[in-house]
Formats: sequence, structure tokens, C-alpha cells
Amino acid sequence: MIANKTVFFLIGILLVILGFFMLIPYGVQIFYKENSHSFFSASLITVFLGILFILANLEKDFKLNLQQTFLFSSFAWTTIAIFGSLPFLLSPINFSISEAFFESMSGITTTGATIITDLDNAPKSILIWRALMQWLGGVGIVVMAITILPLLSVGGMQLFKMEGPDSTEKILPRTIEVATIIILIYLMLTAVCGFFYLICGMSFFDSIAHSMTTIATGGFSTHNQSIGFFKNSNIEIIASIFIILGSIPFIAYLKFIKGNRKIFIQDVQIKGLIYLLCISILIMFFYLFLINDSSSILDKIRISSFNVVSILSGTGYVTDDFSLWGNFSLIFFILLMFIGGCAGSTACGIKIFRFQMLFLFLINQIKKLIYPNSINIIKYNNQKISDNFINSVIIFIFSFLFIFFFISLLLSLTGLDLLTSISGAASAISNVGPGLGEIIGPNGNYKSIPDISKWILCFGMLLGRLELFAVLVLFFPSFWRN
Repeated sequence: MIANKTVFFLIGILLVILGFFMLIPYGVQIFYKENSHSFFSASLITVFLGILFILANLEKDFKLNLQQTFLFSSFAWTTIAIFGSLPFLLSPINFSISEAFFESMSGITTTGATIITDLDNAPKSILIWRALMQWLGGVGIVVMAITILPLLSVGGMQLFKMEGPDSTEKILPRTIEVATIIILIYLMLTAVCGFFYLICGMSFFDSIAHSMTTIATGGFSTHNQSIGFFKNSNIEIIASIFIILGSIPFIAYLKFIKGNRKIFIQDVQIKGLIYLLCISILIMFFYLFLINDSSSILDKIRISSFNVVSILSGTGYVTDDFSLWGNFSLIFFILLMFIGGCAGSTACGIKIFRFQMLFLFLINQIKKLIYPNSINIIKYNNQKISDNFINSVIIFIFSFLFIFFFISLLLSLTGLDLLTSISGAASAISNVGPGLGEIIGPNGNYKSIPDISKWILCFGMLLGRLELFAVLVLFFPSFWRN
């Protein structure tokens, strides 16, 4: 543990930051006269323990090697989820330990699954804390995806390594520099989103809460009916636009600021996202048209667009119970859950670039069958792609699907039905939120499922958010020996 002092020092800093953020919902408690000091108590505990972590691990020289970077990635998310659950445990709502941790993990991983059955009457402080957790998780994963995961070569993420340090030992100053720019961009997008929500009819409180969960593509809402509560097409349009902005790689924003004004129309992954959205919306529109849905043509376009954007990005906002649309919509949305948004964004899932890589690999293999002696070089965004890179992408996709089936099997063993097990596993590992079926579908929640199921889903959320291998590597004894 002495060798990992830098890891615990950094976790101490994160806890202090988290503790100070808890004062925001405490202010909400005072403003709305909720007659509770749960957030102040949780803040004191978190800050106090964070300071202890810092003082106990002070060093003259702070460095992170490869092993410590893996360790920090998993420990950071788990520790924040643990301490983030304190306000739930201390709140007037009777959360069990399993429920509090589930809600906290769902928030920090931007999953959006909830156990709260009556959001409309829940304390405002709890609602804003859920939104804050997702907002922090969103900006956290963007920083991690740009600065840490590429250095760890997790599932092909090395493709997105920025110019700078080639080793984890130099990552701390680089992370601070990149994080500062990302946070400013993130704040600006959140503020603009909140402003448009406000002028479109949301209350001030709702606009703040929803702007944070929209940019984070998290999906936590302040109402049981989610975005559908407002029954406002303008709000749905604003939500869709800013969900897409949150699903775009933030490295593109950085490159745009540095002078590359054409990055948004040149980046292959962004173009892939737009093509996929357009094709998926058309498919869902024609499907709704074929099943003789009673809504008008414009409503079909609106419903198709919003739900496709929400599910593909992993946001999980809902306006309609799509589980009533038939079996095709269920299978189609599960497929979109798996695909997800762009790497380096707040979106979740396998990520679009990996499917693009897989497609290029398949085309290349077919060409080799036709022209055995030909030499074909695979390029992505004008970068030459090595065989090792392709292998890491294929292994990631295989591992993702294998873990999905394994989690589904575990959930079925806890007594959940087939649809709930499959969609719950897909929702957790893809960090989407709502599942399918009567229990965890768009109009349901996760409160009634067994506690053991909640813990399994929490682990699935963590795996999905940290790109699988950043967590799984910790379970290998050789990792701790080297």
C-alpha cells in the first residue's frame, strides 16, 4: 500500500471535492425548508476522511505508473459511489444500503437507473444531488477517456491519445491542463442547455437539473414521466440537440479551440454518429408507420428522433413507453444500447469507432480472400491501424458481449424473468438506465428487484463505464505481483 500513496492521495482530493459539492444540495435543503441536514453531515464526513487520506499520503514527488493508474481508475469511481451514497442513507427517504449504493453508482456512472418510485414528490435536494452526481461522472469519464484510457491501451482507446506524454508517469500535469479546458467547455454547454430549457417552459430548478443530466447523457429526471412530463416538443428538440453535443468526442472541441475549424465535419467517428442516428431514426419512423401508430407524421418523426437519440447515447430519457411498440422496437433498442456514442464523450456503450474498426477489418479480410497477394493498409481518420490495435478492438467487443451474457445469467439466477435479466444487463453494462418489460421498463424502476440483483447491476455499471479491462485487470493476481 505504501507504493500506492499517490493513488490514495488523489482519492483524498476527490473526496474533498465531492464533499464540497454536497454543500450545493444542502443549500437547496435550506432554500426549500426541507428540515434536514443530511447533506451537511455527509459533507463533513466526506471532507474529513478526504483530508485524512491526503495527510496520510503526502509525498514530495507524485507519480503514477501503469499499475497505479489502473488502480486509481477503479478505486476513484468506487470510492465516489460509496461516499456519494451517504446523502441517500441520511435522507428522510428510507434507502437501504443496497438502494443507496445503487442510486449513487447509477449516478456517477451516468447510467440513470433509479430505485426512487415517486420522483415528483422526492426532496429537491435529493433530485439535485442525483443530477450533480451524473454531471460529475460525465466530466470525469471525459477527462479519463482523453488522458488515462489511451495510455492504458484499453480496447483500442490508444487511438485517441493526444499529443503529450507517452507514459503514465507524466500524466498528472497533463490531466490538470486538459481537465481545465474540458470543464470550461462542459460548463458552457450545461449553461446554454439550461438556458434553452428555461425559455422553453421548464422551471428554474428543472432546467438546472435536466441540463446537467442532458450534457452528461445520464438521464436522471426530476419527474416520474421523465422528459415526457413536460409534454413539450421544443424541450424534446433541445434535449436531443444537447444529448448529441454530449455524445461528440470532447477531443474534437479541444481541436476546434486549437484552430482545426473543420474537425466536426472531418472526424470519421462524428460522421459515423450522424449517419447512424439518421438511419436509426428512419428505421424507427417507418416501423411506427407500418404498425399504424395513431400519431401524426410529425409526431412519428419527433418520437422516433427523441427515443433513438436518447437510447443510442445511453441517456435514457423517455417520452413514450416504447415497450408497447412491439418486439421489433425492443430488439432494435437493445442493439442501440450496445452501440452507444463516440469514444471520448459522455456517452456509453461499445462505442461507434469500434464498430467502424470491425467493419474495416471485415472488408479487409474479404479483400484478402479475393486478392490473396495484395497488401491492404487499414486507416482510420488518416491514421494507420496496426494488427495489434484491431485485435484489441475485437477482444473488447467479444469481452463486452460475453460479460453481458454472464450478467444476464447471474440476474436470471436471482429470480428475474428473461426480459428483465437481458435488458437489465444490457442497460447496466451500456450505462443506459431504463430496461425493458413491466419491472424496469420506461414506466418502471429498479426498486422491486432483489438486493443481490442491484449489486450485480452496480458491478455491471462500473465495468461498462470504465471500459471493462480497467476493472477486470485488478482481479488477476499477476497484476498485484508486478
